[in-house]
Amino acid sequence: MNILALETSSEHCSVALWQDGKVSEHCELVGQRHSAVLIAMLDALLKDAGIRIKQVDGIAFGKGPGSFTGVRIACGVAQGLALGIGAGVVGVCTLQALAQASGRDKVVTALDARMGELYLAAYARQDGGWLPVIEPCLCKADDAPVVTDQDWFGAGSGFVVNDAALAVHYAKRLSAVDTQAVPKASAVAQLAAVEFARGNAVDAALALPLYLRDKVALKTREREEVRGAAGRTGP
Repeated sequence: MNILALETSSEHCSVALWQDGKVSEHCELVGQRHSAVLIAMLDALLKDAGIRIKQVDGIAFGKGPGSFTGVRIACGVAQGLALGIGAGVVGVCTLQALAQASGRDKVVTALDARMGELYLAAYARQDGGWLPVIEPCLCKADDAPVVTDQDWFGAGSGFVVNDAALAVHYAKRLSAVDTQAVPKASAVAQLAAVEFARGNAVDAALALPLYLRDKVALKTREREEVRGAAGRTGP
């Protein structure tokens, strides 16, 4: 099975191709230029793999939480590609993708949500998958849900918000922290492969972002970026 994955919820833009367990990936730090570079990255990835978009069996995307514009771009492009080739779609939580990429067994994942807040979750490996110990939530560092045991690994930009207040909040619960960790398409592809195998893919029209903060209005520039990226997709 060929699964194409994309992740644009942070200042990094990444695309990955899962081919029966083998994963290849392109990743760049692009700032706010996701809509300008995403399709070219997808084309280059498929060209390197020697396959056409019509040979892709499923589309996966990082559904959030994260940058509102970035998450919308990923969802819109995933929908456009899936509709074009008649493929199912799987959305993967970016916080779980952080845990997957960490290589650890117990991970507190946190992303900077701005305004002094964090997108936060905690996961523990169980039976080859991930058990959510803390469900994805929006919180301030001082109010973050507790973890009760030790040897947790911290991953994500949330650990540098407000002078590392989150690391202080969890104190001796953490064994190490990677503040540079970002969600990547390779981890999205790995997690999505499990969902595709379980038959949990959805129709492209039903693929939705994960929002943890209410924001329903898009700025004009944001609407143009989302429409522009989605409009450049095709079989």
